[in-house]
Amino acid sequence: MKRIIFNLVATLFFIGVLPAGYAQNNESSTNKLSDLSKTTFKPADIKEQLIYQRGIEAAIWGLPAVNYELMLQEMLNKTSGKQNEIIYWSRPVDWHNQTLTPNPDAIYFMVFFNTKNVGPLVIDVPPADGGSSFAGNIDNVFQMPLEDAGPYGADKGKGGKYLILPPGYKQKAPVGYIVLPADTYEGYALLRSNLLSHSDADITKARNYGKRLKVYPLSKAGQEDKTKFTDANGVLYDATIQYDATFFQSLNRIIQGQPWLTRDKGMIDQLKAIGIEKGKPFNPDTRTTDILNAAAKGALAYIEVMYDAGFPRLNPDAHWAIPAMPDLIKAGSSGYIETDMYPVDARGLTYALGYVGIKRLGTAQIYLISGKDKESNALSGAETYRLHVPANVPTKQYWSATVYDRATHALIKNLSRASCASNDKAVQVNNDGSVDVYFGPKAPAGKEANWIPTNPDGKFEVLFRLYGPEKPLFEKTWKLGDIVKL
Repeated sequence: MKRIIFNLVATLFFIGVLPAGYAQNNESSTNKLSDLSKTTFKPADIKEQLIYQRGIEAAIWGLPAVNYELMLQEMLNKTSGKQNEIIYWSRPVDWHNQTLTPNPDAIYFMVFFNTKNVGPLVIDVPPADGGSSFAGNIDNVFQMPLEDAGPYGADKGKGGKYLILPPGYKQKAPVGYIVLPADTYEGYALLRSNLLSHSDADITKARNYGKRLKVYPLSKAGQEDKTKFTDANGVLYDATIQYDATFFQSLNRIIQGQPWLTRDKGMIDQLKAIGIEKGKPFNPDTRTTDILNAAAKGALAYIEVMYDAGFPRLNPDAHWAIPAMPDLIKAGSSGYIETDMYPVDARGLTYALGYVGIKRLGTAQIYLISGKDKESNALSGAETYRLHVPANVPTKQYWSATVYDRATHALIKNLSRASCASNDKAVQVNNDGSVDVYFGPKAPAGKEANWIPTNPDGKFEVLFRLYGPEKPLFEKTWKLGDIVKL
């Protein structure tokens, strides 16, 4: 069944689409390659050169795990939440949520799980009810999807008890659970409680539905009502990735706490060269710290080269693209079982932009990204743009356009709003059913309800989301045009 699902999604998305194109010879990529040369470390000897090169490789390989670790540490350090509990945002997230490309048009619930000491853990998802439902995903530390939850997940909207088993667990799982063998002790579940609208009543409804979630060790089945919820609304929850030596401190915490996966054992010596070794402290001296600072910046420069080279476009006549390479979708959704494929670079690129792995991409949701206008120029926060969304958007639930800071891939700080969505009743709809969305530092006259503010001192990117996407998108009979500078 997994293979059938992938083949369907791959066929719909990628037939007739240009491949990754890392080496596209465009001006933007050339500039980034120039930037990369500027970050090249000047070694004193071969040992320093080795530390620098292996630091770059370690950063690209470790990006999804560090992305996870930063989100976890924000919960542990900024809230009273703990692992194996539930942290949530009681209202749609605003700029205080500085995770990578979050969705401000849903109510977020997250479970950071750890089975090392408690054994098998249950995430009990309620059935969809009266328009309330989850778009949920459960991932390991490296953000490889273990399963999806909700109407488009394994429970198909009927609700289900997802049982996460620790690495190497040998006992037979009890009947009545959706069993998820995990290869890392830790991971997380992201469950988006869908909003029917942005009214207070519908926000309350989505929040109350989400609070029917239960999390508990299997050993304490029957004590589900003790699930603790911690509200992070209004907390400056900053999980943006810092490309400096602190990146490797986060990576070291992952290495110390998780088992080595067979496919990653080639990284053992790579990491040892930069001072990260399981069972030993990581205390780089001043010189090594300087080298690791340079290595992290080198990794970022390479990520930028890949970003500017572009993801596969959904349609060749517009810049909108799926922010994940075909190889990564195939490898991730199958659990990296292919013997001749391990797209580490593509994985690093995707998790430098966002988080969460989705097993059935294109079912519960699909994302399109663009950082350029119709003329192929980067989107500037100092300019004003329009996105024309044609009528009859092929989605069962809602669509949204959200603005993110191009430098951090998080919501732009200190702005009043970040998105325009069809589940917001204030949005103005044209007579033909289409919608015009505006981006810029100031709203065009009379267009305030359809305007998303930008920072005039920076660049931005836009994610266009469709929840419950339908065939016309994949069959390309409905097309989203480029963002146009006014």
